[in-house]
Amino acid sequence: MKLGVNILNFGAHATPEALAGWARFAEEAGFDFAMISDHVAVTPDVAEQYPAPFYDPFTALAWLAAKTERIALGTTVAVLPYRHPLQLARVTANLDRLSGGRLIFGVGVGWARREYAALDVPYERRGALADEYLDVILRSWTQDAVSYGGETIDPRPHPVQRPHPPLWIGGQAPGALRRVARFGDAWHPINVTPERLRTEGLPALRRAADEAGRPVPALAPRIRLDGVDEALRQAEEFAALGATHLLLDTYPGTPGRAAPPEDDQRKLATFREAL
Repeated sequence: MKLGVNILNFGAHATPEALAGWARFAEEAGFDFAMISDHVAVTPDVAEQYPAPFYDPFTALAWLAAKTERIALGTTVAVLPYRHPLQLARVTANLDRLSGGRLIFGVGVGWARREYAALDVPYERRGALADEYLDVILRSWTQDAVSYGGETIDPRPHPVQRPHPPLWIGGQAPGALRRVARFGDAWHPINVTPERLRTEGLPALRRAADEAGRPVPALAPRIRLDGVDEALRQAEEFAALGATHLLLDTYPGTPGRAAPPEDDQRKLATFREAL
């Protein structure tokens, strides 16, 4: 099971130097990948949990790709309906090529209704838009000509990875699981327990995969690293469930409890050494 670090790209401690420090730490400490979260318009409901300054994940990942050599880099998760699918396809393909084939594209539909309103995107259609956009992105990654919006466009350059970068899809609702089964290389649930995965999540994913006529996607959860001992116990259970990747998140969920990066990194290093 590969281990990853969630880079905190928002809040009081978010600076270009801190972002670079997170990426260097992840690579030097022996982690396999690092990921960054996504918001575009930090509306008041978003700011309650993820305060400004908020660094765009794609811009930050391009910069961090130049400052690292080995680790995979990804999004946890990019909110699909926020951006035009042709732009997303081009940005992600470029990132994969510029990083030498190290992109993991994690996606979801988000939760911030007011952010959707600020971006003039219909919140009620977020699931349908996500499905449509994933179809466009996958075709753009793999075909030299793509028809969309009444035009035929050339999406090249294609990603380095074949057939395309790993596509991780988040969410736990029935619609999200159908999306994972239809499009995903991996299911990327956030803050879910091994017990819930065992009794509810994975059986539902298997049923969705059977209905889609595809193999069951891999399991790549993200968990909160509150205490090292508890995270180690969960990591063993996730591995027993067949997880291929585990992303560790040190953010406590509220800005006032966020620790300086060096404190979080010491905790992560302790976890990595103990596993």
